[in-house]
Amino acid sequence: MSKEPMETSSSDAGENGTSAPRHEQVGMNLVELAQRIKQLRMEKRLTIEQLATRTGLTRSWLSKVENFRVTPSLPALFKIAADLEVRLSELVEGLDQCPELCLVRRDEGKVIDRDPSPENNTKYESMAHPRQTRAMDPFLLTIPAHGGRQQSLTHEGEEYLMVLEGKARFYYGDETYELDSGDSLYFDGSTPHRVENPFDETAKVLCVFCVSGR
Repeated sequence: MSKEPMETSSSDAGENGTSAPRHEQVGMNLVELAQRIKQLRMEKRLTIEQLATRTGLTRSWLSKVENFRVTPSLPALFKIAADLEVRLSELVEGLDQCPELCLVRRDEGKVIDRDPSPENNTKYESMAHPRQTRAMDPFLLTIPAHGGRQQSLTHEGEEYLMVLEGKARFYYGDETYELDSGDSLYFDGSTPHRVENPFDETAKVLCVFCVSGR
Protein backbone atom coordinates (compact mmCIF):
# COMPACT_ATOMS: atom_id res chain seq x y z
CA MET A 1 0.00 0.00 0.00
CA SER A 2 1.46 3.36 -0.98
CA LYS A 3 0.60 7.00 -0.42
CA GLU A 4 1.01 9.98 -2.71
CA PRO A 5 -0.46 13.50 -2.87
CA MET A 6 -3.67 14.18 -4.74
CA GLU A 7 -6.15 16.97 -5.34
CA THR A 8 -9.83 16.63 -4.49
CA SER A 9 -13.04 18.58 -4.77
CA SER A 10 -15.87 18.22 -2.28
CA SER A 11 -19.62 18.72 -2.58
CA ASP A 12 -21.98 20.66 -0.33
CA ALA A 13 -22.59 19.27 3.13
CA GLY A 14 -26.37 19.12 3.17
CA GLU A 15 -29.62 21.07 3.02
CA ASN A 16 -28.59 24.70 2.48
CA GLY A 17 -25.07 23.62 3.49
CA THR A 18 -25.97 21.70 6.66
CA SER A 19 -27.35 18.31 7.62
CA ALA A 20 -30.61 17.93 9.53
CA PRO A 21 -30.31 17.80 13.33
CA ARG A 22 -30.21 14.19 14.51
CA HIS A 23 -33.53 14.44 16.37
CA GLU A 24 -35.24 15.56 13.14
CA GLN A 25 -33.68 12.91 10.91
CA VAL A 26 -35.74 10.12 9.40
CA GLY A 27 -34.84 6.60 10.54
CA MET A 28 -35.54 4.50 7.44
CA ASN A 29 -34.02 2.95 4.35
CA LEU A 30 -32.33 5.87 2.59
CA VAL A 31 -31.61 3.85 -0.54
CA GLU A 32 -35.26 2.96 -1.20
CA LEU A 33 -36.40 6.47 -0.22
CA ALA A 34 -33.93 7.97 -2.70
CA GLN A 35 -35.15 5.68 -5.48
CA ARG A 36 -38.79 6.63 -4.80
CA ILE A 37 -38.08 10.36 -4.85
CA LYS A 38 -36.08 10.13 -8.06
CA GLN A 39 -38.71 7.98 -9.78
CA LEU A 40 -41.53 10.36 -8.80
CA ARG A 41 -39.51 13.37 -9.95
CA MET A 42 -38.82 11.76 -13.32
CA GLU A 43 -42.48 10.78 -13.71
CA LYS A 44 -43.34 14.46 -13.22
CA ARG A 45 -40.64 15.29 -15.79
CA LEU A 46 -38.93 17.61 -13.34
CA THR A 47 -35.21 18.28 -13.22
CA ILE A 48 -33.47 18.52 -9.86
CA GLU A 49 -33.13 22.26 -10.50
CA GLN A 50 -36.88 22.61 -11.01
CA LEU A 51 -37.68 20.61 -7.87
CA ALA A 52 -35.20 22.75 -5.93
CA THR A 53 -36.93 25.93 -7.09
CA ARG A 54 -40.38 24.59 -6.20
CA THR A 55 -39.40 23.33 -2.74
CA GLY A 56 -36.96 26.07 -1.76
CA LEU A 57 -34.28 23.42 -1.12
CA THR A 58 -30.86 23.53 -2.74
CA ARG A 59 -30.02 21.53 -5.85
CA SER A 60 -26.88 20.10 -4.25
CA TRP A 61 -28.81 18.89 -1.20
CA LEU A 62 -31.55 17.29 -3.31
CA SER A 63 -28.87 15.56 -5.36
CA LYS A 64 -27.43 14.12 -2.15
CA VAL A 65 -30.88 12.93 -1.09
CA GLU A 66 -31.33 11.11 -4.40
CA ASN A 67 -27.90 9.55 -3.96
CA PHE A 68 -28.62 8.61 -0.30
CA ARG A 69 -25.77 10.67 1.12
CA VAL A 70 -27.78 12.70 3.62
CA THR A 71 -30.60 11.86 6.02
CA PRO A 72 -33.49 14.23 5.20
CA SER A 73 -35.53 15.90 7.93
CA LEU A 74 -39.29 15.38 8.10
CA PRO A 75 -40.03 19.04 7.18
CA ALA A 76 -37.86 18.69 4.06
CA LEU A 77 -39.55 15.41 3.12
CA PHE A 78 -42.93 17.08 3.54
CA LYS A 79 -41.91 19.79 1.04
CA ILE A 80 -40.66 17.19 -1.44
CA ALA A 81 -43.80 15.06 -1.13
CA ALA A 82 -46.08 18.08 -1.56
CA ASP A 83 -44.35 19.19 -4.76
CA LEU A 84 -44.35 15.64 -6.13
CA GLU A 85 -48.09 15.52 -5.36
CA VAL A 86 -47.99 12.52 -3.02
CA ARG A 87 -48.81 12.21 0.66
CA LEU A 88 -45.81 11.96 2.96
CA SER A 89 -47.26 8.70 4.28
CA GLU A 90 -47.22 7.28 0.73
CA LEU A 91 -43.65 8.38 0.16
CA VAL A 92 -42.36 6.59 3.25
CA GLU A 93 -44.80 3.66 3.31
CA GLY A 94 -43.11 0.38 4.22
CA LEU A 95 -39.68 1.94 4.73
CA ASP A 96 -39.66 1.01 8.42
CA GLN A 97 -40.02 -2.74 7.86
CA CYS A 98 -37.29 -4.63 9.68
CA PRO A 99 -37.12 -8.44 9.32
CA GLU A 100 -34.66 -10.04 11.74
CA LEU A 101 -32.74 -11.76 8.95
CA CYS A 102 -32.17 -10.69 5.36
CA LEU A 103 -30.78 -13.29 2.93
CA VAL A 104 -29.52 -12.16 -0.48
CA ARG A 105 -28.24 -14.97 -2.70
CA ARG A 106 -25.48 -14.68 -5.28
CA ASP A 107 -26.69 -12.58 -8.23
CA GLU A 108 -29.67 -11.27 -6.21
CA GLY A 109 -28.17 -7.85 -5.50
CA LYS A 110 -30.38 -4.93 -6.54
CA VAL A 111 -28.68 -2.64 -9.05
CA ILE A 112 -28.92 0.95 -7.83
CA ASP A 113 -28.75 3.95 -10.15
CA ARG A 114 -26.29 6.07 -8.20
CA ASP A 115 -24.47 9.14 -9.50
CA PRO A 116 -25.01 8.36 -13.20
CA SER A 117 -22.45 10.24 -15.26
CA PRO A 118 -20.17 9.54 -18.22
CA GLU A 119 -17.22 9.72 -15.82
CA ASN A 120 -18.50 7.05 -13.41
CA ASN A 121 -19.20 3.60 -14.85
CA THR A 122 -19.19 1.76 -11.52
CA LYS A 123 -22.02 -0.74 -11.01
CA TYR A 124 -23.63 -0.49 -7.55
CA GLU A 125 -25.59 -3.44 -6.15
CA SER A 126 -27.46 -3.18 -2.85
CA MET A 127 -26.84 -6.38 -0.89
CA ALA A 128 -29.44 -5.79 1.85
CA HIS A 129 -32.37 -4.39 -0.15
CA PRO A 130 -35.06 -6.70 1.34
CA ARG A 131 -34.56 -5.09 4.77
CA GLN A 132 -36.06 -1.61 4.59
CA THR A 133 -34.78 -0.25 7.91
CA ARG A 134 -31.11 -0.97 8.54
CA ALA A 135 -28.18 0.53 10.38
CA MET A 136 -25.74 -0.29 7.57
CA ASP A 137 -25.91 -0.22 3.77
CA PRO A 138 -23.72 -2.87 2.11
CA PHE A 139 -22.99 -2.57 -1.61
CA LEU A 140 -21.05 -4.63 -4.11
CA LEU A 141 -19.17 -2.31 -6.46
CA THR A 142 -18.06 -3.65 -9.82
CA ILE A 143 -15.51 -1.27 -11.34
CA PRO A 144 -14.46 -1.96 -14.95
CA ALA A 145 -10.82 -1.79 -15.96
CA HIS A 146 -9.70 1.85 -16.22
CA GLY A 147 -13.04 2.96 -14.77
CA GLY A 148 -14.55 4.34 -11.60
CA ARG A 149 -15.36 7.69 -10.09
CA GLN A 150 -13.42 10.74 -11.25
CA GLN A 151 -14.68 13.26 -8.68
CA SER A 152 -14.35 12.97 -4.91
CA LEU A 153 -17.45 13.09 -2.72
CA THR A 154 -18.45 13.42 0.92
CA HIS A 155 -21.37 12.00 2.90
CA GLU A 156 -22.62 11.57 6.45
CA GLY A 157 -21.37 8.76 8.66
CA GLU A 158 -18.65 6.16 8.24
CA GLU A 159 -17.70 3.73 5.50
CA TYR A 160 -15.83 0.45 5.08
CA LEU A 161 -14.25 -0.82 1.85
CA MET A 162 -12.70 -4.19 1.07
CA VAL A 163 -11.31 -5.26 -2.30
CA LEU A 164 -12.70 -8.70 -3.12
CA GLU A 165 -11.24 -9.15 -6.60
CA GLY A 166 -8.63 -7.29 -8.62
CA LYS A 167 -7.02 -4.06 -7.47
CA ALA A 168 -8.25 -0.52 -6.82
CA ARG A 169 -6.94 2.94 -6.07
CA PHE A 170 -8.52 4.93 -3.24
CA TYR A 171 -8.27 8.69 -2.75
CA TYR A 172 -8.88 10.13 0.70
CA GLY A 173 -8.25 13.80 1.40
CA ASP A 174 -4.69 14.45 0.23
CA GLU A 175 -3.65 10.80 0.25
CA THR A 176 -3.79 7.94 -2.26
CA TYR A 177 -3.86 4.23 -1.43
CA GLU A 178 -3.17 1.31 -3.76
CA LEU A 179 -5.37 -1.61 -2.67
CA ASP A 180 -4.85 -5.27 -3.54
CA SER A 181 -7.38 -8.07 -3.15
CA GLY A 182 -8.02 -8.56 0.57
CA ASP A 183 -7.02 -5.01 1.56
CA SER A 184 -9.61 -2.92 3.41
CA LEU A 185 -10.22 0.60 4.73
CA TYR A 186 -12.47 2.07 7.42
CA PHE A 187 -12.94 5.84 7.29
CA ASP A 188 -15.01 8.92 8.03
CA GLY A 189 -17.22 9.83 5.07
CA SER A 190 -17.00 13.58 5.71
CA THR A 191 -13.53 13.70 4.11
CA PRO A 192 -13.59 13.88 0.28
CA HIS A 193 -12.94 10.42 -1.16
CA ARG A 194 -13.35 8.23 -4.21
CA VAL A 195 -12.34 4.83 -5.57
CA GLU A 196 -11.22 4.00 -9.09
CA ASN A 197 -9.71 1.14 -11.04
CA PRO A 198 -6.82 2.30 -13.26
CA PHE A 199 -5.70 -1.30 -13.78
CA ASP A 200 -6.29 -3.81 -16.59
CA GLU A 201 -8.76 -6.12 -14.81
CA THR A 202 -12.25 -5.59 -13.38
CA ALA A 203 -12.32 -4.93 -9.63
CA LYS A 204 -15.02 -5.97 -7.17
CA VAL A 205 -15.22 -3.99 -3.94
CA LEU A 206 -17.42 -4.49 -0.88
CA CYS A 207 -18.61 -1.11 0.38
CA VAL A 208 -20.51 -0.74 3.67
CA PHE A 209 -21.58 2.63 4.98
CA CYS A 210 -23.43 3.69 8.08
CA VAL A 211 -25.06 7.06 8.74
CA SER A 212 -24.81 8.16 12.36
CA GLY A 213 -28.12 8.31 14.20
CA ARG A 214 -30.00 5.93 11.90
